[in-house]
Amino acid sequence: MNRFTLANTAIALACLTVLPATQAMDLAQAYKLALSNDSQVASALSQLQVIRARLPQAEAALKPSVNSSAVLQRQYGQVYYPPPRLDATLQYNSQTYSVNLTYPVYRLQNVEALEQSKLQIGVAEAQYAAAAQDLILRVSQAYFDVLSSRDNINTIQAQKRAITEQLAAAKRNFEVGTATITDQQEAQARFDLAVAQELAAQNDFEVKRAALALLVGRSVGDINVLRRGVQLTSPQPTQESQWTGAARDANYSVQQARISSEVAKREIDRQRYADNVTVDVSGSLVHGRSATYSQVNTNYALSGIGLTISKPLYTGGLVDARIREAVAAHEKALSDLETARRQAELSARQAFYGVNSGLAQIRALEAAERSSQLALDSNLLGYQVGVRINIDVLNAQQQLFTTRRDLARARYDTLLNSLRLKTTNGSLREEDLASINAMLVTPEAARN
Repeated sequence: MNRFTLANTAIALACLTVLPATQAMDLAQAYKLALSNDSQVASALSQLQVIRARLPQAEAALKPSVNSSAVLQRQYGQVYYPPPRLDATLQYNSQTYSVNLTYPVYRLQNVEALEQSKLQIGVAEAQYAAAAQDLILRVSQAYFDVLSSRDNINTIQAQKRAITEQLAAAKRNFEVGTATITDQQEAQARFDLAVAQELAAQNDFEVKRAALALLVGRSVGDINVLRRGVQLTSPQPTQESQWTGAARDANYSVQQARISSEVAKREIDRQRYADNVTVDVSGSLVHGRSATYSQVNTNYALSGIGLTISKPLYTGGLVDARIREAVAAHEKALSDLETARRQAELSARQAFYGVNSGLAQIRALEAAERSSQLALDSNLLGYQVGVRINIDVLNAQQQLFTTRRDLARARYDTLLNSLRLKTTNGSLREEDLASINAMLVTPEAARN
């Protein structure tokens, strides 16, 4: 079973770098910062350490135990003599030291508890790996939300610049009598709407950037953007059935449910063994020292090695009730396992369709972008020669800018769905994030 390990976490934390204030953050740096700051991953790691610490406790129940004790007594005595002698009060000390050894030879309950403890470590490891995968998704989602929000601002600002030019042209044409007041009013209305949309978009951008800052644990300035014209590929393997089949087996939620069902099955045996015979070997060593009014006695005693065999005869129905409880818990665990498998299969199918649908949308929007650019050029030319009015140019501009924004959003969604698809079968790794990070460039490079 592929898992994120503590060693991987340590390496990731060691690789953290402090970014200069003027340097744009990329996706890989955002993840590494979040890895050292995220409370959910830290909680899962602590839980894993808790479960691992329980294994030596279960092992100790199968090992010998040695106990020691000491008894110190101050004793008082009254001695009566026949007359004419006087009675006397005596005081003396007694000391007893003992060492007791107990070795569980045959305790099947403890054996099952040990095996359960080993299995529970697997559950905790799967939980930790799932938390690490989830962090990759949360950071990527927050990162692309910031990019999408900034794209929306850029689109609105571009619209506003174009509308400003058209508004100025409408005013000039109205002044010279070549256009009506309607053109000017329509351009002014579009400009006012763009101003209101820009304010709302700016607010949304600050909210999205604050969400990313909360994840990485520091303020966020510029971040790298997706390279223009980047080409995304289909998921591998290309068959839906291969993804759903792998999800039913390797999904981390499925792994947790499967191991938990095995723990529940062993709990049935553990409760049944409560009615079995237990065998212990025991022995003790005793050292004593006592005194009387006439002498001091010192003795050593080695008790014989003893074999203790025990078997419950009647527990008031407690054992049977606990067995029934364990059986019901196992049945529930099996139902939870099937639920986890179905949910993993559904998630894999949704993510698979999301990637392929996103790729189709990208191709369609790329064609729409080219068509919208041609339509805008034609409307600008038609407006100059008088066969198109101002509103036609404004509509063409808005269509182009909106198409570019939607194209960027489709690329972000497709990349996120590709990450979600890999989480369904537990194969998402930091290396997958690095491949997306290679598609990003600095804002300066994107403008050139």
